[in-house]
Amino acid sequence: MISIKERPDSAEKLKGILNPIVDRWFFGKFREFSLPQLFGVYEIHTRSNILISAPTGSTKTLTSFLSIINELVDSAAKGMLEERIYCVYISPLKALNRDIAANLIEPLDEMEKIAGRDLGIRVAVRTGDTTASEKAYMLKNPPHILVTTPESLALMLTAPKFREHLNNVEWCIVDEIHAIADNKRGVHLSLSLERLQLLSPGLCRIGLSATVSPLEDVAKFLVGNDRDCKTIDVQFLKELDLKVLSPVPDLINISYSELNKKLYQLIDSLVQEHKTTLIFTNTRAGTERVVHHLKTHFPKNYYEIHEGPPTEVSSLIGAHHGSLSKEHRLNIENALREGKLKAVVCSTSLELGIDIGYIDLVICLGSPKSVARFLQRTGRAGHQLHSKVKGRVIVLDRDDLVECSVLLKNAVEKKIDNLHMPKNCLDVLAQQLIGMCIDRRWNVEDLFRIVRKSYSYQALDRKDFDDVLAYLAGEFTTLEDRHVYAKIWYDREAREVGKKGRMTRVLYMTNIGTIPSSDSVTVKVGERKIGSIDEAFLEKMKQCDRFILGGDCYEFRFSRGMVAQVTSASGRKPTVPSWVSESLPLNFDLAMAIQRFRKLVRERLDRGESRESIVGFINDFLYVDKNAAEAIYSYFHEQHSYTGIPDESVILVEDYVDDNNRHYSLFHALYGRRVNDALARAVAFAIGRSQHMDVEIGINDNGFYISGDKKFNARAAFKLLKSEELEKVVQLAVANSEVLKRRFRHCAERALMILRQYKGNVKRAGRQQVSSMLLLSSVRRISEDFPILKEAKREVLKDLMDTDNAISILKLIESRRIKIKEVDTKICSPFAFNLLAQGYSDVY
Repeated sequence: MISIKERPDSAEKLKGILNPIVDRWFFGKFREFSLPQLFGVYEIHTRSNILISAPTGSTKTLTSFLSIINELVDSAAKGMLEERIYCVYISPLKALNRDIAANLIEPLDEMEKIAGRDLGIRVAVRTGDTTASEKAYMLKNPPHILVTTPESLALMLTAPKFREHLNNVEWCIVDEIHAIADNKRGVHLSLSLERLQLLSPGLCRIGLSATVSPLEDVAKFLVGNDRDCKTIDVQFLKELDLKVLSPVPDLINISYSELNKKLYQLIDSLVQEHKTTLIFTNTRAGTERVVHHLKTHFPKNYYEIHEGPPTEVSSLIGAHHGSLSKEHRLNIENALREGKLKAVVCSTSLELGIDIGYIDLVICLGSPKSVARFLQRTGRAGHQLHSKVKGRVIVLDRDDLVECSVLLKNAVEKKIDNLHMPKNCLDVLAQQLIGMCIDRRWNVEDLFRIVRKSYSYQALDRKDFDDVLAYLAGEFTTLEDRHVYAKIWYDREAREVGKKGRMTRVLYMTNIGTIPSSDSVTVKVGERKIGSIDEAFLEKMKQCDRFILGGDCYEFRFSRGMVAQVTSASGRKPTVPSWVSESLPLNFDLAMAIQRFRKLVRERLDRGESRESIVGFINDFLYVDKNAAEAIYSYFHEQHSYTGIPDESVILVEDYVDDNNRHYSLFHALYGRRVNDALARAVAFAIGRSQHMDVEIGINDNGFYISGDKKFNARAAFKLLKSEELEKVVQLAVANSEVLKRRFRHCAERALMILRQYKGNVKRAGRQQVSSMLLLSSVRRISEDFPILKEAKREVLKDLMDTDNAISILKLIESRRIKIKEVDTKICSPFAFNLLAQGYSDVY
């Protein structure tokens, strides 16, 4: 069903299908067809489903639209253009939608000048920002190309009048598909596409993606089950100029203040050497800090004084992230396009293909944690077809140096890490089933068949489907005490379902979407307010965890609604760094690549090879300079001399007692934070059950630790874990955790058990959380397998954590392909330092 197109079409073949107006416009702008166009334009012309994967700035968008504009121009020139939607273009960002509309309208205006008359081809944007008057105009004058988001598409599919305009849509373009497919927005979209296909049986699906893997699975996500799709992987290499940089030659023997000073001197020098620089941090707090520091310490470089009365001062640097207002972000994007800014600092908000003008350098502060994300970020430099991709990764510690060096090697060699796509999400299913039942009366078997056509639900269990219908039909009457009422009727004899009540449509239309409400959490000691933290930060917390707020250390006790109760823990070591909720997890595939590199170096050290030989190997293997190779060698040599190097075949368990007589078992398990979260919770749970003591855990991408006030046997607890039982153990470990309580609320919100809006009133996240905790108790009395609770558990275990890869690690241990080595240390080993110190740090 999924095939690879290996050879491009000829330029003559493409010219043969172009209308003279389009032909004249195209070759007035471009010398020749690009490689993606030679591969894709004719396939779209012949209505083949197609997925195009190519580097950022390689003309993917024009490739997808060229055939469509050609047909619309041809029909308009012949007087055959109908009053209907021909193409639906979907992207994950509203800003990207605004860009696309502008980039379509300008070429169409130019083609009208060539044609010498009005062609009448309409382009319109429909998002949450679209005004009521614009929607009314669209209803009477449907656009030929509709630009929208996944959520707005679902709304239009349920709006009775607009839905008629979605009959016989010929093309659907899903842009930046890699950024949608890896989360529940993608799951939601996959069902919306099946609903659109019902209205438009001849729909041609077109997917556009930056470099992504596995391409076959992403193609299946695009077209659903039992449909053909051609994949085009255009891996032509732009000229790459990628380097890993350190602010100082020695990352160990230097003070924090000196390292910080050298870091900003390096950033400033790079910015000043280029026209426009885009700087990526990994947290929003880091973004603000970098902008503030550069403005404060290098004011002459980042402020511009305009002479004349009155004297004006404008900033040449700006911050861009999701917490800033829409107006601020738009101003930054416009200033970038107009070339008014020297630098912009962002977290992840500018990773996708928004038109932000010419960028000639991308700086990543710290590891992007994934090869695909690194290529996406650096591709923003040289966003034009023949431009050079210039990127620099600045590292601040030796773990980052190793990680980023392996990441850069994989990026150059196009070894892309695999995308994780959620499957069988029952909360999204519940929401979409309500929307489908609003449309019409359904036979249950037909409904199940349509749902299973989505790749995200191809393995959906029939019992889960029936349980969701039972919940929606109000068959769990005890939930009415918690104000959860039936949304559909279900005639079990006739095997039919449909909408129940006039309010269901209103509730659905005002509560649609998959992005949960969030709010800040008030932190209190008794009744005294200390400050506030992000909800995502609280989600990571366990009882007795300690964190820094306002310069003091506090220990978490419990939370109710949006209030977290803590006690003072002055003088004690914090266990949760303040950036943990925002930090990106290391991709598992990249983690394993680092493990393999560790093994190659360890084998050379075991054989007693000379320093020069190993430094030469590191230098050649990783494409790093001699200074970086020397630093990596020193790091590995110190670890090898002290305890040995853990790698893909060895997990090192390091037992260590600190100066306060606190016991630590450090597991050197470089599998990424998602895997280590599952393993750490399971080990802590096993210690609690078998050794009857409470322990703390700390997690990062390179491993995890278990700590307690008295001696415990972590290795014995680890041995108790069996691969076939791990999922159940982790479920028990998180049963009463903050993370499950919060994720249950998110799932209940998506499934419309808890309403964000009701009769014009918006219910804040705090009130939702209180309702959610009462609802969770009610649901648990019904069954631990109640579909929305079951989905919350799945989300925690499969999406937030990675129990599947954790199970595969345990299987390797059970088959003795991974050995466990235990050592006692008086001073923690070099590899363990960052794991133990992370509570004190606040890195990017």
